[in-house]
Amino acid sequence: MNANRRDFIKFVVAGAVTAGCPVDLSLVAAQTSGAHAGANVDGEDNRICHQVRDGRVFSRPPASTKHDVVIVGGGVSGLTAAYRLQHRDVLLLEKEPQWGGNAYAMEYEGSTYATGSAFLWSDSEAFRFAKEIGLDPLPVNCPDGSIINGEFVPDTWGDGLKKLPYPPITRDSFKKFKNEIMAIDLEKRGSGLYDVPFSSFMKLYAQEIKQWWDAFGLSNWGATSDETAAGLAISEFQDVVDQSRADNRYTWPGGLGAITKKLAEMLQPKYADRMQIGATTVAVTPGKEEVQVTYVLGGDLKTVTAKTVIMATPKFITRRIVEGLPDKQSQAMKQIRYTPYCVVNLIFDKPVFNKGYDTWCPGNSFTDVLVADWVIRKKSGYKQKHNILSCYTPMKEEERGNLLTEGGARKIAANVLRDFQRLTPETNVNPVEVHIYRRGHPMYMATPGLFTQVQPLVRQPMDRVFFANTDSQGPESTTNEAIVAARRAVRQVEARLAGRPAGKETAVLG
Repeated sequence: MNANRRDFIKFVVAGAVTAGCPVDLSLVAAQTSGAHAGANVDGEDNRICHQVRDGRVFSRPPASTKHDVVIVGGGVSGLTAAYRLQHRDVLLLEKEPQWGGNAYAMEYEGSTYATGSAFLWSDSEAFRFAKEIGLDPLPVNCPDGSIINGEFVPDTWGDGLKKLPYPPITRDSFKKFKNEIMAIDLEKRGSGLYDVPFSSFMKLYAQEIKQWWDAFGLSNWGATSDETAAGLAISEFQDVVDQSRADNRYTWPGGLGAITKKLAEMLQPKYADRMQIGATTVAVTPGKEEVQVTYVLGGDLKTVTAKTVIMATPKFITRRIVEGLPDKQSQAMKQIRYTPYCVVNLIFDKPVFNKGYDTWCPGNSFTDVLVADWVIRKKSGYKQKHNILSCYTPMKEEERGNLLTEGGARKIAANVLRDFQRLTPETNVNPVEVHIYRRGHPMYMATPGLFTQVQPLVRQPMDRVFFANTDSQGPESTTNEAIVAARRAVRQVEARLAGRPAGKETAVLG
């Protein structure tokens, strides 16, 4: 499609580039009578960050309220923790103007589409939790296909291996790779596989296999095969092959945003003013008897006290706002790397691509494309008003700055649209709109050693402060791990409120 045709397409940019406000704790002083004491701060969260960066000292006001638990972060993990603690006096703080974090859905003229987390597995904690809160997950029932050299190949790692549009020698390499990776016994090989890169298992195979897995890894855990823990990739591969026999993935239109939407709807009537959006936490200060939490809301600094705190925030934020972190734990948090990510939703007013739920497109600016309404397309009486295709677009760490401006985000989306229209003759169609949802640090990279060495240190409790969020759990950044992390943190909180110090976290596997 030439540039002139693209000029008539509406591009809509949304999403937060930062997941929090990384501040220098020394700049959030205790209550003083100094020159800056009592000064309001601008209500726009990024300006708060800039003011702190530039050396402005904000006075910490006296505590206005006391709570059993303060939960910092209103994504999947924070909302799940709040749900589990409804019998307690809980204050839930979220920086963004909506609940959901990376599991957040949006709508276009009544059609729902995802901005992040896509599906869950029927044998997962997330599936059971969805049932518990009254949601009925819908089956995907479609092994992943691929578009390669202009051809759609259904069930890539199942029957599709016979149909790959490659020379016979390359197809044979795919088959050999499948057989040899499936033969690996993960239980016998143990946690050591999480300390070596997946690419070390690819040296004797066709380069097209690495290209496919580089796309798969970037989309699912933020890392190419060179930087992926082999244990995770091998486990995922074995699941993908099993999926060809029986797909046990489930979701809703708009992905796993259905879970966070349901949780927010359930909690808001009960918590009322104890659920605060647009609340940027800038300091968490543990004391012997309580924890002080300072945050910005509506342009004002506020401080509350809590008997316990759950930090359901990414660790690159957590380590900057929690005072007194042990050096080893802080350094472990610092080691976690995060990939920048866009989800580019192409909105068509007619059917363009409905051949598979999640289709991999190696060698393009995006990794895979999902059909937003896949799980309801075959329902009786349903008519597809819009064919919304979600193009998952993970980026390199050094490209994070491209998300900072609307122009940079639009350029990314234009490249995605260009590549999508080149996939097959059928996809060379103009969308009516392109919606770009950008995130600067949404997914931690599942690098070698992270799961076995780093995350056990990251999630160690601090007397009255406990750590949730998917990046404290592992081995992969998923909604399921966020829910599991919340369950662990809630268990630790309940023990502390009962007067029992939380035990050390030692388990690596299982």
